Amino acid sequence: MKNYLFSALIIAAMYHPEGASAQKANTIKGWHSFGKNTVGSGWREEKGVIHLDPKLKNNDGGDLVTDKEYGNFKLELEWKVAPNANSGILFYVSEDPKYKESYATGLEMQVLDNDGHPDGKITKHRAGDLYDLVKSSSEPVKPVGQWNKVLVTSKDGKLDFTLNGVKIVSTTLWDENWAKLVAGSKFAGWEGFGAFKKGRIALQDHGDEVWFRNISIKEL
Repeated sequence: MKNYLFSALIIAAMYHPEGASAQKANTIKGWHSFGKNTVGSGWREEKGVIHLDPKLKNNDGGDLVTDKEYGNFKLELEWKVAPNANSGILFYVSEDPKYKESYATGLEMQVLDNDGHPDGKITKHRAGDLYDLVKSSSEPVKPVGQWNKVLVTSKDGKLDFTLNGVKIVSTTLWDENWAKLVAGSKFAGWEGFGAFKKGRIALQDHGDEVWFRNISIKEL
């Protein structure tokens, strides 16, 4: 009887490996969840595509941030969203424990279904905008479900956004005009917001499904 029970337990473990898999940390090379050492279970990488599937989260949500910090950089990637989805690409993010979210310090290029999400009705909250700070000069964003190609360059305070081959935002960081932009935004009075000249790059978990691929980050 003892031998039979032991064999049955082995077979059960083979066909029900939840216990073993639960102990295996989810990893995406070069990235971790904000404020943590691991990657939240909603983020997955498959065939070079980083996918946030909210249905897979296990009370461990959070933005995905680079292990490395960047000052002057060139970021290239592609994104697409599910219907009604909201996300973002953030940079100059500080992981100092006193900041509880990446958006407390990081600047954001908005990623959005303009037609399906309520933020699409708000100026400076549409896809490609420097979120709540600078409205994009045009909207070359593609329909939901199609890939959008992004180029973000930041060098010596000069910031440019290009979406699908069209330059849509160009501004200067950390000068008097920048201070006025922040003062006129929802971030007015947020200590540390937009102040860091070196930080992590983040992919936002806004609770909606989003995909990123062909991510390239180069220091300038």
